[in-house]
Amino acid sequence: MDSVGPDSELLLSGLADSAGDAAVLRMRLGGQLRRLREAAGITPERAGFEIRASRSKISRLENGRVKLKNRDVTDLLAFYGVTDETTRSKFLALVIQSNGPDWWGEYGDILPGWFENYLGFEAAAATIRTFEVQFVNGLFQTADYARAVTGLGRKGSPGDEVERWVSLRLKRQELLTRPDPPNVWSVMDEAVLRRPVGGAAVMRAQYRHLVEVAELPHVTLQVIPFSRGAHAGESGSFTVLRFEEQDLPDVVYLEQLTNAVYLDQRPDVERYLEVVDEISSQALTPDETTRLIEQAASET
Repeated sequence: MDSVGPDSELLLSGLADSAGDAAVLRMRLGGQLRRLREAAGITPERAGFEIRASRSKISRLENGRVKLKNRDVTDLLAFYGVTDETTRSKFLALVIQSNGPDWWGEYGDILPGWFENYLGFEAAAATIRTFEVQFVNGLFQTADYARAVTGLGRKGSPGDEVERWVSLRLKRQELLTRPDPPNVWSVMDEAVLRRPVGGAAVMRAQYRHLVEVAELPHVTLQVIPFSRGAHAGESGSFTVLRFEEQDLPDVVYLEQLTNAVYLDQRPDVERYLEVVDEISSQALTPDETTRLIEQAASET
C-alpha cells in the first residue's frame, strides 16, 4: 500500500479543513490511523508493540484522547505500508497542527486532565444526548446559575477560581452558536427544575434561558415529570456523544466527584442509548416541556 487509499487526497483535504480545532483534528487523524491499521490487517497489540506502547495507548491515540507524537505516527504509517512521501508529509503536517493549543488551554490551571478529554469530545461531536437528574446541563446554564452550582462543588475555593470555572462553562456554550453546531438532545428530571439553585431570581432567569435555548433548531429539551413515576435514568446523569466519522466510536461520559468514566465498548454504549431512548419516550414533548418550564417560572 503506497498511500492512504484511492481517495487519500480527499480524506487529507477534509482533515485539513478541521485544523482550526486541534481536538477535532486529533480525533479525525486518530480515526484515519485506525482505518489504515484495519486495512493492513494489524491488531492494536501489534501496532502498540511497534511504537513501544500498549494496546490501550493505541486505543487512546485512535480515539483522539492523547496528542499525537511525530515519531509514533511516522512509525505507524511505515508499519501500515504508507510509503508515499507526499501523503506522509501532509499527514505529519496535520499532526503538528493537531498539537496546537486548544481553546481551553488558558484554563489549564484549573482543569483536570479527565475533563480536558471531555471538552475535546464535546467539540468534535455531531450529536450530544444527555440526561440530567440534579442540575441544568452545563451547555444551558446562565452565568449566575453556573456560579451557584460551581460554588456548591468548590466550597472554600477563591472567588477568582470560581469565576474562571463560570467563564469556562460559558465558553463551552459557544458551540451552540457556531456555524456547524451539534444536535443537542437533553432530557432532565423534573427535580432539575424544582430544585432552587442560587435563589428565586437566579432560577427565573434560568427558566427564561431554557425557553430561549429550546427554540434553537438543533436543540431538543424534554422533562420527565414527577407524575410519570420512576424511570430508567434513576442511576444518574450521563452523556452520549456521537461523531460523524463512522470509525470514531460513540462515547458515554459519566462524571464522578473527582474523575470521570468514558465508555466506548459497543455493548455499553448500546445499553445507554437504549436507556436514553426509553427516557425520551417517557418524557414530555418539547412543547409540553416549554409549558412546564414556563409554569415553574410563574410559580417561583
